[in-house]
Amino acid sequence: MRSYPIRRDAAGLRVAIVVARFNHLITVRLLDGCVAELVARGAASGDLDVAWVPGAFEIPHAARTLAASGRYDAIVTLGVVIRGGTPHFEYVCRAVTDGVREIIRDTGVPVGFGVLTTDDTAQALARAGGEHGNKGAEAALAVIEMAHLARATREAPAS
Repeated sequence: MRSYPIRRDAAGLRVAIVVARFNHLITVRLLDGCVAELVARGAASGDLDVAWVPGAFEIPHAARTLAASGRYDAIVTLGVVIRGGTPHFEYVCRAVTDGVREIIRDTGVPVGFGVLTTDDTAQALARAGGEHGNKGAEAALAVIEMAHLARATREAPAS
């Protein structure tokens, strides 16, 4: 039985980060956490590219374009969707979630999901460097592991 090791070092990985500008106060904190985690784990700043998009709904399009470019080992998506008084929240959340899932399925490029879906701004801030940690950093760590797993599965098994 083959067991793939868990690797949490980002050295040598090229990572694109897609960030929504909407709810900028929160998304910039997610971005800071994401970049800090990648750099702390050995990523070179020159191997990190950031693509800003208008809002969460646009994240899948940008992430798919970046994944299809073949230039990146992984993509991290960062955004915030805060529940309002209309069904818009559900539509946007479903579109972003489905879109990211389809990118992973269609391209094979690992995509870290750091899109917050919260009831209010306080919950979002708590998850963007507050009492519940930084989900941008967590998405970075997850994508590091998945990028290494994807690489390992493409390599021929040792004899």
